[in-house]
Amino acid sequence: MTHPTASASARLLGALLLAAACAHAQAQAPGGGNGAKPAAQEEPSTLILSDTLHYDDIKRVSVFTGNVVMTRGLMKLNSDRLEVREDQAGNQYGTATADKNKMVTLRQERPETFETLEGVGLRAEYDGTKSQFDLIGQAVVTRYICGKPFDTIRGQRVRYNDKTGVYEAQGGPNSSAEGGRVRSLAEPRAKTDAAIAACRAQQQKPAAAPAKPAAR
Repeated sequence: MTHPTASASARLLGALLLAAACAHAQAQAPGGGNGAKPAAQEEPSTLILSDTLHYDDIKRVSVFTGNVVMTRGLMKLNSDRLEVREDQAGNQYGTATADKNKMVTLRQERPETFETLEGVGLRAEYDGTKSQFDLIGQAVVTRYICGKPFDTIRGQRVRYNDKTGVYEAQGGPNSSAEGGRVRSLAEPRAKTDAAIAACRAQQQKPAAAPAKPAAR
């Protein structure tokens, strides 16, 4: 597989998400990141809903078809067909495709930073050994903060690593950007930090007390 070439903006966005992921990992560690040994993270369970399922026990291949919805932790994938292969070590590799004139959609929530990542593509590939997703063909990934779009990456292939929070993008004839290029739009760091701070303050704001009934 050709290694994608990331644009400067994509690398910047990946660095921001990596910092957020590291901060979250420290916050979840005993002692709140004060030098204590971090607790081992549990492997999230995977739920797949579909109209049909074909499972080959010898080849260790599962094929789900028809309105496929895969949920893994805070990640959700929608497609028309999903093929999941498992190696001898139990690692999983998946390929999701959509019917004609439709797209595979991917949604990843990051509640610790009030972010949601939403991606679309003609095909999606998953590497369980790296917790890595590739959206391929007319690929678009958008980052939302408190429900508002902030950063967008377009290309023929956009790769996202759930462990590191790093993006990579590659252009080509089937890019969603004009001229087969990679197009990356990233807001200034100060603006995203302000949006996250405002969202955190809003959620920490105490709920308004119920109005007292009028005296008779």
